[in-house]
Amino acid sequence: MSADTATRQGRSLGRTLMNKVPEITLYFWVIKIMCTTIGETAADYVNDTLGFGLVNTTYVSGALLAVLLLVQFRMRRYVPLAYWLVVVVISVFGTLITDNLTDGHNVPLTTTTPIFAAILAVVFAIWWAVERTLSVHTIVTSRREAFYWLAVLFTFALGTAAGDLVAEKADLGYAVSVGVFGGAIAVVAFAHYVLKWNAVLTFWLAYILTRPLGASIGDFLSQSDPKYGGLGLGTTATSGIFLACILAMIAYLTISKRDQTPEQVVLAEEAAHPLQRTEHHPHPQPRIAAGQSPDEA
Repeated sequence: MSADTATRQGRSLGRTLMNKVPEITLYFWVIKIMCTTIGETAADYVNDTLGFGLVNTTYVSGALLAVLLLVQFRMRRYVPLAYWLVVVVISVFGTLITDNLTDGHNVPLTTTTPIFAAILAVVFAIWWAVERTLSVHTIVTSRREAFYWLAVLFTFALGTAAGDLVAEKADLGYAVSVGVFGGAIAVVAFAHYVLKWNAVLTFWLAYILTRPLGASIGDFLSQSDPKYGGLGLGTTATSGIFLACILAMIAYLTISKRDQTPEQVVLAEEAAHPLQRTEHHPHPQPRIAAGQSPDEA
């Protein structure tokens, strides 16, 4: 069977013909970090400034996330506004998962960090076992998209726990934390571009690390602490500035389509990792010759 034939058959099994996530470009990482920053500051704003409290903030963000995911899943292609709104809210919800465990139930970060790492590893293992690929260039069915968003959720939960653990144990200031996690991402980029590490592995490592980086940036801008520093802009101003920047970039990408995955990339990835399916092969029926009864066949 040719690659084109296999690809056409694979596409016929999927819900959509277009990749549902953006191409991994500089735009992707800039918006992702800003979304993560809002995840930190917006959660604090709703929880503390508006007085919702940790539990109610979690309920509100969870309900909003469910609505946005429903919209996202109904899309048949990548739509920047729908996609990035999900990332913004899932960053808030993922942060709150960790905060509820640590602040609401006194579960130590030394416990939540390995737990979330194990859960994320299980998600990846099941995703791989079912689809035989973790590539973000092949999110072309609802099932693959479900695995993708589940993995994204736990990268935020893990990134929150790991970032808070490092900051707590090392007693770092906000500016130093930005440098530490930014440096870690630079190491991952070096491993990918220079050492030629696996692209899927380095992508997800960088994705996890952007959570504590964005949170550190958010804390540095919004907080003013004698010990840890900060510019003291407040959570309202910081969230508003970053949200405006995200919306401006989304508008640009919607018009320019600079973050659309090239069709040839999707085709090549699908040919290399065709959609997995379970086919039912009925037992072949014996052929009945002329003049022969079914019992004699």
